[in-house]
Amino acid sequence: MANKKIDMLHLKQLLRLYTQGLSKVKISKQLGLSRNTVKKYISLFHEHRFTYEELSELSSEEIEDLFETTILEPDGKEKILENYFPYVTKELKKTGVTRYILWEEYQEKYPDGYCYSQFCHLYRQWSRKISPSMHMDHKAGDKMFVDYTGKKLHIIDKETGEEKEVEVFVSILGASRMTFVEATRTQGKEDFLGSLTKSLNYYGGVPAAIVPDNLKSAVKKSDKYEPQINDSLQDFALHYSTTILPTRTYHPKDKALVENAVRIVYTRIFAPLRKQQFFSLEELNTSIRELLEVHNDAPMKREKCSRRAIFKEVEQPELSSLPAMEYQLKSFSKATVHKTSHVYLSKDKHYYSVPFA
Repeated sequence: MANKKIDMLHLKQLLRLYTQGLSKVKISKQLGLSRNTVKKYISLFHEHRFTYEELSELSSEEIEDLFETTILEPDGKEKILENYFPYVTKELKKTGVTRYILWEEYQEKYPDGYCYSQFCHLYRQWSRKISPSMHMDHKAGDKMFVDYTGKKLHIIDKETGEEKEVEVFVSILGASRMTFVEATRTQGKEDFLGSLTKSLNYYGGVPAAIVPDNLKSAVKKSDKYEPQINDSLQDFALHYSTTILPTRTYHPKDKALVENAVRIVYTRIFAPLRKQQFFSLEELNTSIRELLEVHNDAPMKREKCSRRAIFKEVEQPELSSLPAMEYQLKSFSKATVHKTSHVYLSKDKHYYSVPFA
């Protein structure tokens, strides 16, 4: 790799972390810099005898003179590898594909390229540069994350003119980030299962697992290891041959993907709709769907292609087939058998006979 000097952004991050008490080893790992580079700039920091606050007040040109914070263009071999990394990211989502397999393909095309360990190191550095926060790599067809937005949309009652808040359901597939959005009246069981059904129909298949937040419609009792899933949701999962994996409490990374999707939904759906009026859920959902299609077709910065393109190429083939019939909501209740061999169902206020045995 061509000899690089640290850039301004990395320098500021390095010094901020150092003054906050992080060790050189941790700074090196977090910023993807070599330990020698970290030591060099910390040594210069002590040599100039500035505090971090004083450095923050200097101009970029003054800091550049003090620390030589420039960055050289990568050499040809590194440029080839960086252009190869978006393909690596996409292929890693496919079942059974590993970095070693992709490195072997790279070596066939470029025999004079980097060795495997350097290939992995540079890929990690590139990933941090493209997406600085830690992220999870999701396999195609593995998980669908679901949640509701914190903010609400509104519809207007035609008779009274009153504005009524409605919930907004969001689902996202882990590998392609293909997104589904729908407005519903409530977060109740019927609306929640209805939105899940529409999500699966929208994707045209079923992932191996559905990951909801700890919603009342999904989880009877939260627990770090064995949360109790609602009977209706368990029945839904059985019908679609999938698994329910609620997010763990106090583990924000479990739902980071869907929370990021919610933030994007605010920008790409809520904002364009803010000046429009809707008099029914149907009207609102028609407008949501139009904006949703634009969102799923928009190219992503990192992958240089759209969510839909990755979905069709990578994720859709890995989804299980939908059952012949859609899920029908069922009610579950416990009842005592009377001496007359009947049970009384309070929901519809009727008696039902049971087998004598």
